[in-house]
Amino acid sequence: MNTSLLRTLAGLYFLLTTLSVAAQNKVVVFQSDFGLKDGAVSAMKGVATGVSGDLKLYDLTHEIPAYNIWEAAFRLEQTVPYWPAGTVIVSVVDPGVGTDRKSVVLKTNSGHYIVTPDNGTLTLVARSLGIAAIREIDEAANRRKGSQQSYTFHGRDVYAYTAARLAAGTITFEQVGPELPRNVVSIPYQPAVKEGNTLKGSIAILDVQYGNIWTNISADLFRELQPAYGDILHLTIYHKGKQVYKGDAPYCATFGAVAKGKPLGYLNSLMELSFALNLGSFADTYHIGSGHEWSVTVSITHKK
Repeated sequence: MNTSLLRTLAGLYFLLTTLSVAAQNKVVVFQSDFGLKDGAVSAMKGVATGVSGDLKLYDLTHEIPAYNIWEAAFRLEQTVPYWPAGTVIVSVVDPGVGTDRKSVVLKTNSGHYIVTPDNGTLTLVARSLGIAAIREIDEAANRRKGSQQSYTFHGRDVYAYTAARLAAGTITFEQVGPELPRNVVSIPYQPAVKEGNTLKGSIAILDVQYGNIWTNISADLFRELQPAYGDILHLTIYHKGKQVYKGDAPYCATFGAVAKGKPLGYLNSLMELSFALNLGSFADTYHIGSGHEWSVTVSITHKK
């Protein structure tokens, strides 16, 4: 074999090895609506550890409200970008377990892998991070041995097992299963838009510890209203199209800028427009929820 060919083969080997390391970094992150009262989460991690003891296993959250696919979608969008490329995320909020909904691995344009039922969980992250490719999990090849008669715990038997094999480099992304068209099941919702001098958006999530209202209106979109601290924001909240709240709040940098119990608008840690009561719960006080059925409009009156 001549020297030139050897160098070419060595270069290809180095390239393939580098790409494999970049794509599969031995990190698996788990999200579910299982809670921590029983052994479900531990079982998933046990399966992953059985695939490879070298894996690093982390939790996103296991406190998604039962069956709340929208919140699962939001938590993915909230956290996935902060993990290194190559991280494999398992998201199991699966009210349709055992039905014909597809089990998939989505590779984002950012190089993250999300292992999940394709039931709406991918709605937001597919939009924000983009879809590089989607593959349906071939359960004949990627299912925990001896689990073929189990139909109600795909998180353990299929998703944790497949994610661990992918993260460990036991399988390539191509070996997950057949490639699917680059679209996902999506939950309909009001995207953040500007119409004239009014912003429209959704209540993406509640800051559950404090009851603050987090919208999907980005700081960049909000700045198109040219806000200044002290300007008055006019907020209207709708549930399934019906108005349930209307009120005013000053735009502030900090909660302490208003008196205890008074409303304010602010930019949250994700740099999205949010509303709160200082030292109180906006959601509890006004009976506000979150998700695709909750929408808002915001306009502004500039201080003189």
